[in-house]
Amino acid sequence: MPFDPTELKGLRPPRDLPFRIRKLGHIVLRASDLRRSVAFYTQVLGFEISDIYPDEMVPGGMVFLRCNPDHHGVALVGGMPGPSEKRELHHFAFEVATLDEVFLARKRLREQGVPIVFEGRRRAGVQLAVEFLDPDGHHLEIYWGLDQVGPDGRVRPKSEWREAHTLEEALDNPPPGQSVQLADPSLVERR
Repeated sequence: MPFDPTELKGLRPPRDLPFRIRKLGHIVLRASDLRRSVAFYTQVLGFEISDIYPDEMVPGGMVFLRCNPDHHGVALVGGMPGPSEKRELHHFAFEVATLDEVFLARKRLREQGVPIVFEGRRRAGVQLAVEFLDPDGHHLEIYWGLDQVGPDGRVRPKSEWREAHTLEEALDNPPPGQSVQLADPSLVERR
């Protein structure tokens, strides 16, 4: 169904909303092979297990995983009949503290044979990222440098987005104000 972008831009939260959402709390995904998916999230991405529900508590079992002090950021539920069909969830992303970590994540994903589907810089938000698939085909992203929106609500204009299709290309053509200096320049792969 077509929509009018200018109409959407006019939508604002109500001033009298009695709560304010602060961050994405966690995501729960179905997995076709719970053991394989838990191994991926722990061994490849570095998550730690907080708790496990056996099959008697949740059909298929459930594993809670954390990447910070929060009890869980990702939870996996077993019993998905096959790979993700990508009908509802487009992707979800994990922020890292430094640009070097995005390059190190790319290296790690390659070493582990993880399918990388994009690397570089998309458009709005101008974050540098590597996007990849988990064992069930869920689309994930590790990123750094997402633009912050100030109290005036202004965002970076499209003329400054600087789309790039490799991390190296993103380094070579940064948007205004984005410092893309690596602490370890040897992470750059020049071909």
